[in-house]
Formats: sequence, structure tokens, C-alpha cells
Amino acid sequence: MYWRARTGLMFVFMTLILVGLGSLIGAFFHSVWLGFWVMMAVALIFSAYSYFFSKKSALRANKVHLVTEAEEPRLYNIVKQLAKKADLPMPEVGVSEVPMPNAFACGRGPKDAAVVATRGILQMLPDEELMGVFAHELSHVKNRDILVMSVASTLAAVVSYLARFAGLTVLFGSDRENRGTALAIYIILNITVPFAALLIQLGVSRNREYLADETGGRMTGNPRALARALAHIEKGCAAPSNDYSNNNYADMWISNPLKGEGRKKSFLSNLFSTHPATEDRIARLNKLAEELGDKELPRTPKQKKNDDMFFYSD
Repeated sequence: MYWRARTGLMFVFMTLILVGLGSLIGAFFHSVWLGFWVMMAVALIFSAYSYFFSKKSALRANKVHLVTEAEEPRLYNIVKQLAKKADLPMPEVGVSEVPMPNAFACGRGPKDAAVVATRGILQMLPDEELMGVFAHELSHVKNRDILVMSVASTLAAVVSYLARFAGLTVLFGSDRENRGTALAIYIILNITVPFAALLIQLGVSRNREYLADETGGRMTGNPRALARALAHIEKGCAAPSNDYSNNNYADMWISNPLKGEGRKKSFLSNLFSTHPATEDRIARLNKLAEELGDKELPRTPKQKKNDDMFFYSD
């Protein structure tokens, strides 16, 4: 409930920015409501486009091929078990043949969802951790995060373009006496508004990751498995063999695919990240495990050696 409330509050701020800019433009055309309704229509059109076509774009951009149970029985059966447990329709299952260990979900809702694993994650993780990862991904589906993020990114883009248009409207709609004030307004709008929209969009993304972690941990009843998986995935994403460079889709993956972006960050750098710091996510998952009554058992020497291979040491 907490993370849903925070996401809702961020959308309220984004909407207020949009309404304010639309009203400002409308005022210059002597109709505040005209500007408001035009900008709302533009936002809805862009959101609808993103909603209906984001799945195909994501699968194509990441070179995903959809698989059957016969082709990938291990992955398919894990997804099938989790979908049944979450009371969701069976999503399409895809594999991307890249060495980077990662996973993502896409689609506009439970009836149109696809979950994707890379070849790297299938080779790296044991079944328990892979189940934790796909519980997280199906949580995105269950919480309709794909829709939420599509709308958030679209609104951020619309607000940014609208700020530029509003600034130009003020600048060229002013007379010579007010040109200095108009120029100042133009500069402020073009710097502060897109910046605020970006921060809100990134904040929504981080909140949905926290929410999916919690929902996925509760779904399996084993949050620590997901915590271990996140540490392993982060190590793989930072490996030299990972050459992921498709920034447009970086926010979709369970762990940031860009090298080194999952490590503990300063407050400022965290503001510009699509994903929460992995250490924070692991700490929250371990706390959730304690709340569910799962007291961490001592690790065997073999398990400790395996963990040491993946956790960072500063």
C-alpha cells in the first residue's frame, strides 16, 4: 500500500505540472481551459500509443524469441507455477540470447503479458533464485507496472515538450518592454520543468521495483532467494562480457543492465537512477523475510564460497 500511495502522489505532481503548463499556454490564447484540454488530449494519445505498442517494441529491441514448454521446460514450468500461484493467465515466455544475466516483463496487462529471461540468467541461477526473479516479474504484471511506467514516461515526454512550447509562447507573445521577463520565464521553464518531470518518472520506476520485490517475495514466501538472485545478477551486469547499450529499455530489466549502476549510490546519483540500489533492495527483502518468520540459517562453506563469488567487496 505504501509504494502504491507514493506512486499515486508522483502522478499527482506530474498532472499538476501538465495542467499548469497547459493553462499557461491557454492563457496566451485567451482560453485557459482550451490549453488544458488540448494538453490532456495529447497526453492521452501518447499514452495510448505506448500502452498498445510497448510490448512488441521491447521484444524486438532486445532480440527476444518466444519459446514453448518443449523448448525451455525449466523456465516455462517455473513461470507456469508462479502464474498459477498469483492467479494470473499464463504469459508468453521469451528468451534473449545474450550473456548478461537479467529478466524483464512487458505487455499492457495480465492477458497480454510476456516475461523474458536472458540466456545468462538461465545459466547462472539455481531454480530457487530463478523462481524469485520471475515472481518479481509476474508481480510487475499483477501490479500493472508496465502500464504505469508507460504512462509515466509518456507524461514526462509530453511535459518536457510542453515546457518548451510554453516558453516559446511566452517569449514570442510578449512585447519589447517585457522581453527580459519573458526570456527569464523561457529559461526557467526549459530547465526546471523537464528536470522535475524526469525526477518524477525515475521516482515512479524505483517505487515500482520496490513494490515488485515485496509482492514477489510474498508470492514465493522466500524473499531471501530473490535477494541472493539480485546480488548475482548485479555482478553479472558489471562483468566485462556485458555490452548492453540500449538505454531506452534499461528501466525494464529487474536489475540495471548498465555496468556498475546497481551499486550503492549517493543521494544525488540515486535521484537519476531507474533502479534502487541493489544493497537497499536486498536489505528490504531480508527485512521482509524476518517479518514472514524466515530466520536466516547459517550458510554452508559451499554456499558462502558461491556468495563470495558474486557479492561486491569494497
